[in-house]
Amino acid sequence: MAFFQSPTMSSYLMLIAIFCILILLNEISRRSQAGGFILFIILPLFLTIFVWPKTTKGTSVDDWFHYFKVYSSLAGCIGFWAIRNFKNLNQNKWALCFPPLILSINILEAVARDFQIGNLGLVNQIFEGMGTTSGTWNYLNGIAGILNIITITGWVGICISSKKSKDMLWPDMLWFWIVAYDLWNFAYTYNCLGDHAWYCGIALLLAPTVTAFTVGKGAWLQHRAHTLALWCMFAMTIPSFIDESQFAVKSTQDPRSLYLMSSLALGANIAVLVYMLYKTIKTHRNGYTAELYSDLKGYAEIKALAVK
Repeated sequence: MAFFQSPTMSSYLMLIAIFCILILLNEISRRSQAGGFILFIILPLFLTIFVWPKTTKGTSVDDWFHYFKVYSSLAGCIGFWAIRNFKNLNQNKWALCFPPLILSINILEAVARDFQIGNLGLVNQIFEGMGTTSGTWNYLNGIAGILNIITITGWVGICISSKKSKDMLWPDMLWFWIVAYDLWNFAYTYNCLGDHAWYCGIALLLAPTVTAFTVGKGAWLQHRAHTLALWCMFAMTIPSFIDESQFAVKSTQDPRSLYLMSSLALGANIAVLVYMLYKTIKTHRNGYTAELYSDLKGYAEIKALAVK
């Protein structure tokens, strides 16, 4: 059982390079207010008007999903940038509803795509420029995505880091939810964007997760939005890189691999749901109106980084 078709040494090196570049650009965008403004407002305006109408035509990124994904991720980046930099927003409970809302919308986009692919009955056929196979795995992973939304908790506790970067911290969003998200999202990319999954399913998921567990603790959602927007902009500007360059890596479309990833994603998200229900019953806290995991060590470590 193999996930990808014979990756070469150059594709492995490029995977590492993309991972490092995403982390570097994320560091620029999080540490510099001007950097974030240029990368997520000025640059996409220029690309939208002068570049993407030419570069995306007739490629695998010329569809509703890719356009919706790039603009929804940019909306998240701009919203988070505003929350981080304007005090009247980061202390406004209604403004703090934006992060879970845009996150849920992004997950729902992918869930809809999984269900769409599952309903098409494809068998290793080219669909919107990529090899795609429909199956039960699409529905399993779609359910996993819905559970991932249900288990989003504690957004009322979103706060701003006391460091110069002013990261948007989410203390209740801990490692187990992030891992369940990563498994679900990799399964989604493998199910629906198989020929792009080498980069957007590995490098793109690892970059924000590694950052959130090291130099940017507690700000996973911010890192995820930044790296996702950066990757989507790159993919729409140079789609040939992931479609036909020497660095492109195709999916095997092996049903066993598809089943395995979607089953792991579903199992992980069921586990997080069970744990959420357990904590709700034990602590008598409602994760939708309060912070659910405030008694955990990981929560305390993130909360300690916030502005007092």
